[in-house]
Amino acid sequence: MPVPWLQILDAVIGVTDIVRSRKIRSMANSPQQQQQLLERVGRAPGGLEARLAGVVVAALKEAFDRDARRIEFEREQAAAERERAERMLRLELLRQAGDREIGRLRLVAASAVAIWIATLFLVSRVPAGGARLALAAGWFLLAAAVAAAFSGQARVTGELDALVRDTSLPSNRPVSSGTPGRLTIWLVLGGLALVGVATLAS
Repeated sequence: MPVPWLQILDAVIGVTDIVRSRKIRSMANSPQQQQQLLERVGRAPGGLEARLAGVVVAALKEAFDRDARRIEFEREQAAAERERAERMLRLELLRQAGDREIGRLRLVAASAVAIWIATLFLVSRVPAGGARLALAAGWFLLAAAVAAAFSGQARVTGELDALVRDTSLPSNRPVSSGTPGRLTIWLVLGGLALVGVATLAS
């Protein structure tokens, strides 16, 4: 014969309900126990809610602080990237300006060499005396122009290398070939003038 488990379980639940209801009735009859029950019921959820609220507030504060730190870090990183990009742009502009200055100096040096080679054919036609001295002085000025052009190129290259290597240097200062670079064109013109005087004197 099978055991009626469902009926037995139902009977046990019924007995526990009866015992529980009698216990609650006896506690309800006693005013002191009723007061304690009310205090316990009123205090427990309130304390639990307060603790839960404190945990939630702490979690929200930590999340907000973490988000604020992350936003600040991203802002600093974006500012650093923008500053690095601006510096790279300024360095590129300076490099282009330096390349133009080096090209100008090379052109002046090539012009000086070409003028000197062209005047070599005048040596046999220029008579001795003042004309030869003027021609020699012109050659000296042309040679000085070539030397000044090389010195100016070295200075521009050195300044560009220093800007690339040393990030503490201001990248907005102009790249210049200095006094040698400014003198090259005047030396070439002076040498050309003296060669012209020697040619006319011959």
